[in-house]
This record gives sequence, C-alpha cells and structure tokens, in this order.
Amino acid sequence: MSIDYKLNAHARDERGKNASRRMRAAGQVPGIIYGGGEPPEAVTFEHDHLMNNLENEAFYSHVLTIDVDGTSQKAILRELQRHPHKPTVLHLDLLRVREDTHINVHVPLHFINEDTCHGVKLGGGVISHNMVELEVSCLPRHLPEFIEVDVQELDLNDSLHLSDIQVPEGVTILELAQGEGHDHTVVSVHAKRAEEIIEDEEEEGLDDTAEDAQDEEEDGSEQNDAS
Repeated sequence: MSIDYKLNAHARDERGKNASRRMRAAGQVPGIIYGGGEPPEAVTFEHDHLMNNLENEAFYSHVLTIDVDGTSQKAILRELQRHPHKPTVLHLDLLRVREDTHINVHVPLHFINEDTCHGVKLGGGVISHNMVELEVSCLPRHLPEFIEVDVQELDLNDSLHLSDIQVPEGVTILELAQGEGHDHTVVSVHAKRAEEIIEDEEEEGLDDTAEDAQDEEEDGSEQNDAS
C-alpha cells in the first residue's frame, strides 16, 4: 500500500440528531472511531476533504491515519452513510486497528486482460463478473489495495472460483475458510444470449448509421467547396 490516506478530525461532545444537523450544515461530518481495546470516540470530519478521498477506490480498503486534535491512530473504514439523493456523506464509522490483530476487509477485484480473453476473442463469448470484491482477513501490514484476476486464459464456458484467486501472502479469503460449498464462482465466460446478440446488432446498426451520416456530410462539404 503505497498511498497514505490521512484524515483530520476533531473530538465532539454534542450528540443527537439536532447536533448532527448543525454539524452537517457547517460542512462537517459526524463520525465515530471504535475498537482496538479503547473506548469509542465521537469525532467530526471536514466534508469536502472526506469526499475528495472517497473518490479513490483504494481509500475503502486502506489502513487510514486518523489525526484527532493532534493525536494519530490507525483505522479502517467500517461503514459509510450517504444521503439518499444528495452527493453528501451523513456519518462515518471507523474501526481502530492494531498491528498484531487480524482485520476483515472487503477488497476490490481488478479484472485484467479482458480484451484478450480467449473465450471472448476466439469464442465470441462475454464475461460475467459474479463478484467485484472479496472479504479477506489479514494483519494490517498485509492488506492489499486490490486483488488482480487474470481472465486471459479462460475459454468459452470456463470460470474462475474463489480457490483459483491468487491472494498475497498472509491474506485469507474468508468465504473459503467456511469450508465445502463456499468455493463460489468469481468470473465466467459464456456464450451470448439472444438479447445480448440483439443489443450488439442494434449498436452496430447505430454505428453504421452514424458513419453514413458522417460520409454524407463530408460529401456535401466537398461539393460545396467545388462549387
């Protein structure tokens, strides 16, 4: 994890809905930091700075540095409450971490080589993502920013399961730890369904129409220039 995400926070004494509304109106986001063998701590964050960080996918699976009035502590994002209609954050829950204690975190999957996948390029199939993230367990220092899934070698009707996913040393996929019957499909390549073929044909038709219109426009311009 090469990026170090840092959030500045301030301790807060006020609690309740009315206090939270006042904080949000002032551009602050109420939150809480808990766990790590210490008492929960109510804090506030600057909304705009928080939103800038949330634009980065890695922020959600990083160990964060939280500076509360000059005192730093390590934590991970546990829960985020957003406004149902507005691009604002309403509340933030952070879980303290200790270097010697395992943490459970959802880590995003990055699918690579989709354009050169054998089942797509040679078999005319399509890729289906059954999962976009994995819940893993590891020590904070082993937490990956993301997990790569290479689909290049997949042929038509092939799939990759959880047991096929390569994770870094020290990282465990929690679903697999539950035993038999939990080796779920992560990604697969299947033949195009009828509706997918129709969609492709419609897109090709739109592309052809656009190209014809562009050709006609260019021909008209050339004739005008000649006259």
